[in-house]
Amino acid sequence: MMTNHKFNLHYLHYLGLTFFIAIAIILRFCNLELKPLWMDEVITAIFSLGKNYSSIPLDIVFSVESLRDVFTYQTGVSCSQIAQNIATDSTHPPLFFCGMYGLLGWMKPLGDDWVSKLRSPSVWFGVTLVVTVYFLNRLAFSRKAGLMGAAIVAVSPFAVYLSQEARHYTLPMLTISLSLLALIQIQRDIFASQQIKIRIWVWLSWTMINIISIYIHYFCIIVFIAQVATLVLLIWRKLKILKIRKVLLTMILSNSVVLISLIPWFRVMQNHLNRSETNWLPIPQHIEPLYQTLINWIIMVVILPVEKQPLPITIISGLLMLLFAGWLGWKVFRGIKFLLKEPQTRLPTLTLLSFTTFVLLGILAISYIFGKDITVAPRYNFIYYPSFSALIAAALISENNSSRIILFAENSLTKQNILKFSTQKLFLPIVLLTSFISCLFVVSDLAFQKPYLPQQVAQNIYQQPTVPLMAVMAYRNYQDVALGLSFALGLEREVKSFQNSNIPASNYHNFAFFNQSVGLESVFKNLSQLPNQNISQLNLWIFAPGRIRNDYPQQIQVSPSLSCNIDTNQHYRIGIPYQLYRCQKNN
Repeated sequence: MMTNHKFNLHYLHYLGLTFFIAIAIILRFCNLELKPLWMDEVITAIFSLGKNYSSIPLDIVFSVESLRDVFTYQTGVSCSQIAQNIATDSTHPPLFFCGMYGLLGWMKPLGDDWVSKLRSPSVWFGVTLVVTVYFLNRLAFSRKAGLMGAAIVAVSPFAVYLSQEARHYTLPMLTISLSLLALIQIQRDIFASQQIKIRIWVWLSWTMINIISIYIHYFCIIVFIAQVATLVLLIWRKLKILKIRKVLLTMILSNSVVLISLIPWFRVMQNHLNRSETNWLPIPQHIEPLYQTLINWIIMVVILPVEKQPLPITIISGLLMLLFAGWLGWKVFRGIKFLLKEPQTRLPTLTLLSFTTFVLLGILAISYIFGKDITVAPRYNFIYYPSFSALIAAALISENNSSRIILFAENSLTKQNILKFSTQKLFLPIVLLTSFISCLFVVSDLAFQKPYLPQQVAQNIYQQPTVPLMAVMAYRNYQDVALGLSFALGLEREVKSFQNSNIPASNYHNFAFFNQSVGLESVFKNLSQLPNQNISQLNLWIFAPGRIRNDYPQQIQVSPSLSCNIDTNQHYRIGIPYQLYRCQKNN
């Protein structure tokens, strides 16, 4: 009977893991193509398709219907060519883009659902993260904590949001969780018994994973430093002098391998750090990075509609999120205290806590010392999300178990204690259900909306489908070009959607990129020199990054045949301004 009972528990455990993996897959693939590609995803598409910015039609007018030609897979491109494109035109390491190029090559022809295919690798990396966090918590704490870790990641709105981004976030989260798995094993080998174990394959795995992580995303340098600092802190606290040498020698060798591996890319990395594309990050103001970090913690587990919503909905949603986060935070705090008291869980808890703390210190150092507040972008918290979610899961299991022990130690027959026990049984399902509902808001585009709102912009500029349309991006750099392409792709979706409705509309939908590096006047000059347009009227939209409303003149010319007047009622700003001009044919 005991054997059957153990078998049933074993079966239910893995059935639960399978269930959460299935939930993770469903949530991450749900409405995968609903949200439009935004600027960073466009950059991913360009380099992952084997192209660079020379593939984009600049300083000419083209139809949005021809835009699909830009986003086609270019065969025969090597990883070294992609790395060269990244080195000159981007601010990232090359490994993610090389991997994406290979994966998209297996999916070709990409067809009309190319956006889903572009995002699908991030989905599968996000699903694999669920499994990795399971093994991380199982090794560090227990099988129950492992299962809870898988559940937390599966229904985390933050994890679902990043899994639906065609960017290098879920892949480094996966490699970071793998490196933490190796770190926990190293910690166990050093401290679990009197005899120190140095397993070469574990240290080698940890070293190689960190190298791969850094070549996927530069922020993984912070991750590597945090792991080294965590090991040093644990060694300093736990080991006697004679035992330190063996471990320190191994650690020095591993760290040296990581540093040597960066030499081929070091000069490129230096150039990337000085590029203008990183200047969008603001200088931190007072305690902004601190409270923004707290907000980022909240939205890892719960997010309700607060973006672009009526004020009452925003206020109610915000208050509910704060109440839930306060209640959950208290439970997690109590759970971590219990984990730190127990001899079996103290060391892995300290390991994950120390790592998370050192990463947060690194983020604050970048914000305050280097003057680039990366806490304004919640997505950058991916670098400590695996340890954060692992700690939450372990703490909740610990709090749940410790509360039950206390209840059973008391008079369990009283109505009050029966009610407490019933409530305690519902505690974990409430947490997971709240996160699951949050994920539904994410996949419905009611939360974690795309920066610069490309689809909303497209709807604004395509408000008169019967009138010929031209949109112009006055770009300063290639980042502006990528932003303009996201608007053009959004416009293409709007045009297709309207055409499918069989309502008569204009078939004139053009886009153009004109360089404004010598001034916005050069853009208007290029417009005036266009060939005569065989149309009687035109809605002309001008996107002008870095400009203000007063920089738009009252009148401009589009070719010798069209004169355009500003429509002062049609001016918008979403980080950059865009303005409508109504053009009529000259008599």
